[in-house]
This record gives sequence, structure tokens and C-alpha cells, in this order.
Amino acid sequence: MFYDTASNAHRMAHDPFKAIVAPRPIGWIGTKGRDGSLNLSPYSFFNAVGDRPKMVMFSSSGRKDSLRNVEETGVFTTSFVSRALLEKMSLSSTPVPYGTDEFALAGLTALEGRVVDAPYVGEAVAVLECRVTMVTMLPDIDGNDTDSHAVFGQVMGIHIDERVIRNGRFDLGLADPILRAGYMDYAGISSLIELARPNQRASG
Repeated sequence: MFYDTASNAHRMAHDPFKAIVAPRPIGWIGTKGRDGSLNLSPYSFFNAVGDRPKMVMFSSSGRKDSLRNVEETGVFTTSFVSRALLEKMSLSSTPVPYGTDEFALAGLTALEGRVVDAPYVGEAVAVLECRVTMVTMLPDIDGNDTDSHAVFGQVMGIHIDERVIRNGRFDLGLADPILRAGYMDYAGISSLIELARPNQRASG
């Protein structure tokens, strides 16, 4: 099948786009408002976008509380979502008025960042502390503004739980990540495949 995205005539029960671009890591974004209120929200439009320096991004569909807070403060955290935290992550996405503490709502421990003034999930096995480098509204092909707002941040500090470090590596098998798979579906990992890049393989 083929469908034109301008008309969105896919003739399916649900739009398949986000299921095709999957699985996606979840950016569990922790922010603090200028008024001191805490906010925690999961974003599935999230990923690493650079290594020198370390950079991540998340995209907000609409002007949500996380976007407001990063614009006001210039900092955020992203907490790793493991399988054990799936239900609490879902609870933190509950639509609530601005200023509601989703950490408390989901029964999570809010800890203060060491190098940025933003909260993170104390139960998470890994956390990135970030400073905002750019916030931009994404234009469409005609140059018109959309309601998608991309936030880019430089990673200033990283927390890792010692329990998920094995043989000198952050062990994803132990960390047990949960990934967004489209619709109402989530995915984990069952096994990893290690494959060296061609320029990293020993010559025979």
C-alpha cells in the first residue's frame, strides 16, 4: 500500500507512522518552573544527536509544561525508563494543571541535579543532566510553523547506578529499558547482537 501524508488517507484503523519509526527511546524529562514547581513528563520523540559534545533532543507536540520550563530555566534532566518503572512512567503522563508535581503523583523520588537546577527520578538507573542549547519550532516544507517544538540540550553530567555496570560497561540487559513502539505498545529488549563496523574489524 501507499498513502499520501498530506491527505493521511491510510485507510487503517490507526495512523501507522509512529509504529513504523519504532521502537523509540523515551525521554523522561524532569524540569522545574520559575516558580519552583516540579514537572516530570515522558517524551517518545527523544534521542541522542551528538557525542562531541554529548547532545540529546526531545520534541514537544504543542506547548506543554516541560517546554515552558526549559524556556524559563534553560535546563532539564532525562531519566532512564526501565521495565520496573513502566507504570510510574505512564502515571507521570497524566494530564494535570501546571504546577502539579508528577513525581509525587507517580510515587517517585525527586532528586536535585548536581550541575543543573532540575529534578530527576531517584529510582532511575541512569540520568542525564542537560543545559539547553536551542529551542526551535519545526517548520514544514513550505516554511510554515508547526506545533512541534524541538529542544536540544548538552549533557553536562551523567548518573549511573552501579548495579547496572558489568565488565566496565553500562549493561542494557541489566538496565532493562522500555521503548515506545507506537499505538499503546511498548517494547523491551530480549538479547543484543554485537557487530563491529567494517573499519573496526581485524584484517584477515
